[in-house]
Amino acid sequence: MNSLLKTPLYETYQAMGAKTIDFGGWALPVQFSSIKEEHEAVRTRAGLFDVSHMGEVEVRGEQALAYLQKMMTNDVSKLKINGAQYTAMCYEDGGTVDDLLVYKHAEDHYLLVVNAANTEKDYEWLEKHLEAGVSIKNISSEMAQLAIQGPQAEAILQRLTSTDLSSIGFFKFQSDVKLDGINTLVSRTGYTGEDGFELYTAWEDAPALWNVILATGEPEHILPCGLGSRDTLRFEAKLALYGQELTKDISPLEAGIGFAVKTGKEAEFIGKSALVAQKENGLKRKLVGIEMIDRGIPRTHYPVYKGEELIGEVTTGTQSPTLKKNVGLALLKKEYTDIGTELDVEIRKKRVSAKVVPSPFYKREK
Repeated sequence: MNSLLKTPLYETYQAMGAKTIDFGGWALPVQFSSIKEEHEAVRTRAGLFDVSHMGEVEVRGEQALAYLQKMMTNDVSKLKINGAQYTAMCYEDGGTVDDLLVYKHAEDHYLLVVNAANTEKDYEWLEKHLEAGVSIKNISSEMAQLAIQGPQAEAILQRLTSTDLSSIGFFKFQSDVKLDGINTLVSRTGYTGEDGFELYTAWEDAPALWNVILATGEPEHILPCGLGSRDTLRFEAKLALYGQELTKDISPLEAGIGFAVKTGKEAEFIGKSALVAQKENGLKRKLVGIEMIDRGIPRTHYPVYKGEELIGEVTTGTQSPTLKKNVGLALLKKEYTDIGTELDVEIRKKRVSAKVVPSPFYKREK
């Protein structure tokens, strides 16, 4: 683990006995107790994640909006101050550079939050297309990020601040919140399918914030959570993971995040013509949910067949802790994506029966 990058909470993990792994060059906890226990805590109470490995890029200048309109698939002009927006960046051919969040601090000041493994690549892409009147800065090493997720997240966090957290709506944020005296940007966003917040603070303040949230929540209400449950939670809610559901060879439309692609916006964005063509000609591939009929767990990159025809592959699969079923997401030829279609997944050189089912597999009750 010595050569791996470490978040400011690495020593805290060690003290808590977390099982750490190499995740995209970072030493991160896969679990603290068990994946199923942590998953259930987020679905029923609350869980706390360290996501300080994520990348942050500041965009400033009088031409910041015009620049972001060119770089992003979503319509950034619709974003109000203290609002957040999910979007993608694309290559000219419609393949995905990354999916990310855009935060609007002011008309000339935005924050981009990108996937950890893509931070360098994204920054180079942004820099390559930089224009006059805009400056960008990679502030990833200055900023830590925690995520508190689950039905009790707001109640736990509210004990640490006089700011009325119920006034922060979904995909809104407040940048000057003090949590137990620690300056924090509090954003009502997340990657679990539950209500909750993502918390951005100074790198050096992250351990104190982590400890005070866990102490305030007490063990019966909140658990520290690792990457394992983060993945099963986002998977059940059908939230895309870059490198699996989204890649340079998979467009946002194919991955089912077409809601973040505004081909109707006036601004010409990179990849727009390719995505317009995909829409007009009809998608050839589609991301769907599958459920195993026979025994077996569909894993990433397992091939999927209809008869003898290779029709796609699994992007993510596991035994769903909520449903207690073996399910997966698969990118398949469009003609085989109707609900109920039976197909085969190749698991260890053996064809195993599965069927297309509705997804997401989990939606929280409002």
